[in-house]
Amino acid sequence: MTEAVAVREQFNTRVLTLIAVAIVINIVGGQINDALHLPVFLDSFGTILVGLLAGPIAGGAAGLLTNLIWGLITNPVAAAFAPVALVIGVATGLLARFGLFRQIWQVVISGVIIAAVLTVVAVPIQVYLFGGVTGAGSDFAVAYFSQLGQTLFSSVALTVFGSNVADKVITAVIVWLIVKRLPERLTHGFSHLKYTRG
Repeated sequence: MTEAVAVREQFNTRVLTLIAVAIVINIVGGQINDALHLPVFLDSFGTILVGLLAGPIAGGAAGLLTNLIWGLITNPVAAAFAPVALVIGVATGLLARFGLFRQIWQVVISGVIIAAVLTVVAVPIQVYLFGGVTGAGSDFAVAYFSQLGQTLFSSVALTVFGSNVADKVITAVIVWLIVKRLPERLTHGFSHLKYTRG
């Protein structure tokens, strides 16, 4: 099988449609967060969905494209965090492939792992591009940790990890529950789903 054929199979019409739907879901969730200044983000439901159904490459593409499109439309800050969204999709697909999306306790652990991995990518972006403050609802926590004597880097790291643990565990559990209940006619053709249901 040539590389071109492999890529074409990975991004068939069903997967491309799923990615498009995921981008809309992510942006709507992110806009809700922006409007309400919530301490969680709500912008990864679609990315995690794609990661579970179609694998790490498609999941990463969904996350990356979400943030780039969102950045062009309404929120330039989102574009800067496109690598973070990419990591979320890739990590979800890989964790599913390793069998960590089969039981509820595994899903919770996967949410924590996703939060830890994205923290490694997000913290340098937030510190060096934005001085630690992005206008998100979690910014107050950065200021709080700084007042307690933490460095800016550690304040951002604690905040990013803390808010993302809650967000990604909740998101992963909700998406997993939805995927487990999807009828066969909607999941047919998504070969990566075998790692979650198998």
